[in-house]
This record gives sequence, C-alpha cells and structure tokens, in this order.
Amino acid sequence: MRRYVLLLLDVTLLVSATACALLLRENFQVSANRLIDMLPYFLATLAAGLIIFPIAGLNRTVWRFIGLPDHLRVTAAVTAAAACAAILGFAYNRLDGVARSLPFLQILTAIAFLTGVRILHRLAHDRRQRHKASAHLLRPDTAEALQTVLIVGLSRLAETYLQAVAELAPGQVKIAGLVGRGDRHTGWLAAAQPILGMPEDIGNILDTLEVHGVMVDRIVIATPFRSLSPAARQALLLAEGARNIQLSFLAKDLNLDFEDQEPADKRQMPGGTAVPKPQIQSFEISPPVLRRIAERRYWTIKRAIDFFCAFLLLLLFSPLMLITAFLVAASLGVPVLFWQQRPGLGGRPFRLYKFRTMRAAHDSEGHRLSDSVRASKVGNALRRLRFDELPQLYNILRGEMSFVGPRPLLPRDQSAATRARLLVRPGLTGWAQVVGGRNIAPVEKAALDVWYMCHASLALDIEIVLRTIPLVLAGEHIYFALIESAWRDLKERGVLNDQIVLKN
Repeated sequence: MRRYVLLLLDVTLLVSATACALLLRENFQVSANRLIDMLPYFLATLAAGLIIFPIAGLNRTVWRFIGLPDHLRVTAAVTAAAACAAILGFAYNRLDGVARSLPFLQILTAIAFLTGVRILHRLAHDRRQRHKASAHLLRPDTAEALQTVLIVGLSRLAETYLQAVAELAPGQVKIAGLVGRGDRHTGWLAAAQPILGMPEDIGNILDTLEVHGVMVDRIVIATPFRSLSPAARQALLLAEGARNIQLSFLAKDLNLDFEDQEPADKRQMPGGTAVPKPQIQSFEISPPVLRRIAERRYWTIKRAIDFFCAFLLLLLFSPLMLITAFLVAASLGVPVLFWQQRPGLGGRPFRLYKFRTMRAAHDSEGHRLSDSVRASKVGNALRRLRFDELPQLYNILRGEMSFVGPRPLLPRDQSAATRARLLVRPGLTGWAQVVGGRNIAPVEKAALDVWYMCHASLALDIEIVLRTIPLVLAGEHIYFALIESAWRDLKERGVLNDQIVLKN
C-alpha cells in the first residue's frame, strides 16, 4: 500500500511541476482556454509518470536514507517521463499549443519538486533523530556525556563505523576527524570528515584539537594495530596513558583481527602509572523539573526573536565587523576567525566563532606558547569591548545560540552532571555572566543558569541585555545577594537537592 501512496505522491508532484513550468513559461498569465489546450499534455505527463516511475523504482526507496544515487535516479526518471510525455503529446496532436521550451522547464521544476520533498523528509527525520538523541538529558539514569571520537585509518571499516554512528548514536558521538596513513592526505576530506594528519603525529593533532576546544574522549583504530609503524603505536599508547584517552580496536572488537594487541587495561602504559579520573560536581535535578524546563513555550517565541534580531544586527554591524577583521588580519595575520567546539542544545556540538585575539598556540618548532606570549594589544582591546564575539551573531542566526542563555562551555568544563544547562540554546550573554561573571564557582554558574531557565521571559531577557551594557563598559561585578537568592529559590521550588555531591 505504501508503494502506491508514494507513486501517487510522485506523479502528483510531476503534474504540479508541469503546471508550475507552464506558469513560468507564460509569465504567470495563464487563461482558462490555455489550460484546456494544455490538458492533453497534462494527461500525457500523468500517464508517463505512472509508467516510468515504477520502472525506475522511485516508489521503492526509503526516503530517510536518500542519497546521491537516489537523486540521480529521480533525475533520470523525470527526464524519461518528460520525454515520454512529449512523445505521447506529439503522437496525439503534434504538441499543438505546447511551447518547445516547456518540456525543459518541466524537467527542471520536476527535479526540484521530487528531490526537494525527499530532502525535506530526510531533514525532518534527522531532526527527529536529534530530538531523540537529546532526550537522554531528561533521564536521570543517563549520566554519559557526548563522546568525541578520533578515527585512525582510512578504510571501509572506518566508513562503516561512521555510518553506524550516524544511524545508531545520532547526537551522542561527535567525530573530531580522521587520521590517515600518509601525509599526502592531510587537509583532505573523507566521508565529509577532515583528515588531520598521520598516527605518528597524534600528539600534535590532539594538541591542535584542544586549542579549538575539542577534547577527544576515545580514539577508534579502524586498521590492524600491528600494521601501524612502531612510532605510531607508541604515540597512540602514550595518548591513552598520559592523556587518559580510551583506545578502541574495531577489527579486534569484531573478532576480525586475532593477533592484535591486548586490551587497554592489560597493557603497560608509558610511565607505568594510571591517570586517575577527575572528579565532577553533580547537580541533582528531578526529571519532572527537567521536562517542564524543556517544554516551555517561551523557547519557541525566543527563537523567532533571536532570528530576526540577529539578522538585523548582522546588517547593522557588518561595517564594524569588517573593520575588526582588518585589524585582526593586520596585527595577528590570517585567519581572522577562531572557532571552538562547544556543546549546544541537547549536548550537540557546534562551532562557536570569534575573532582571533591571540597568536598561534605553537611556534615554528611545535613548542606550545604561553598565553602571555600569544597575547596582543589589539586582541586585549577586542576582548575588553567584547568585539571578538560579534561573529556569534552568525551562530544565533543559525539557531545554534541565543542572545540570552547559559554561556557555552568547553567540553571539559561541561560535565554530564550539569547537563540541565543543555536543555536550552547557549547564550551570547546570560544571568550567570551579569550576576557573577567569570570569578564565581562553576556550581554557582550552573545554579544561576538553571534559575534563568526556570524564570526565562522576555522581560528577564531584556533585563539581562541591559545589565550586559555596564558589564562591558565598567567590568564584572559579583552580586552575592542575587546568587544566594537563586540558590534559595531553586531549593524552595524543589529544583535542586539540599547538597551538591562529588562523584568519581
């Protein structure tokens, strides 16, 4: 039954695209007599679609897995259907009343209609998958944070792993990139993922990712471990031991490589000592409260306001942004933009953009430079005036951020225990920033963020924006009374438990 429904939908789109092509051809001036003259061609198009589309198998494809081969099949089927319709129309009345350019317009519009509806369906499916992926934030029995994975090896096994991640763990696993076998592929893309370097350079790769806020939790080795060079194996084992990064061997996990290395917990790591897991501070918030926060209607209204304001401000501040970009290029060089990966709505990572305010993190010999050496007068001025954050208007326009909300933290600072902050879009400014600034404890920032999420309104957002202006001009100030009031309000509402606990 589903095949017939899909066939009917495709044929309807084909006929609709033909009507749209006619409107475009006639400059949107089509009379009733003209439509009657075109009726035979419409019927021929209908018949051609009913014949060609089932033969091409358009009604047997699963739209949520649509890909380039399916789009090419749609293009071929639409072209064949238009040709068949032209032949039928010519045989009936020699295409009387049909402009010779109409079949070409028909092909273009029909391809746009049929591929467009499939793309929209897949985007809707992906959106539902992301919504399901963020639902783990509402479950108290789920303490895992989003994992960032680096893949070693360019192989079919790596490609299969990427497909499995997209299908089985959407929104829960972030791919930091791929590590190839040779230097000739560095900077290229494989399966839409960047190739960052060679296994021997894994330390430098991890350092570079860390500068961008990407903290790798696990390295997946998609090639036999024994096939790597001794230097590459040593570098990977050092990353596991010294950086506390888990190594996973796909071939061994699938029982396809019986001679690979022993599991990580049985190997002798460089230095011979294990790296203890850091402690995290846990916010205990009841699931009903989390659900009420996530389902507040104000977030939808807030998103519409953010979009229009970001669009207008981008137009207004574009000259200032161009001047800032010129100053950064003149003082620090290119690129003028710096990005860091931050956890956003639902824990999904996004790239937060800023103007560069510091020099490169490493010198020409690969040595890491201190912040005092990397600092510049222009960069300090941009940070002081918050001009370095102007590119985040683009993040707001894309829906990755909001003007007001919890500030997006680095992955290492955003623990799974305080994941309640991820129920809303991160903000350019927020209640924690205007009340406490950078110098208050992380748990106090989290409490202020949760308080804002419980009380968010247009009036409160306007107040936060107004409080941000003196913060930029005069500097930060800690309002201890407001912090204590937030703690008291959250406890009275039953949002937080009476204490904050430490977990290993």
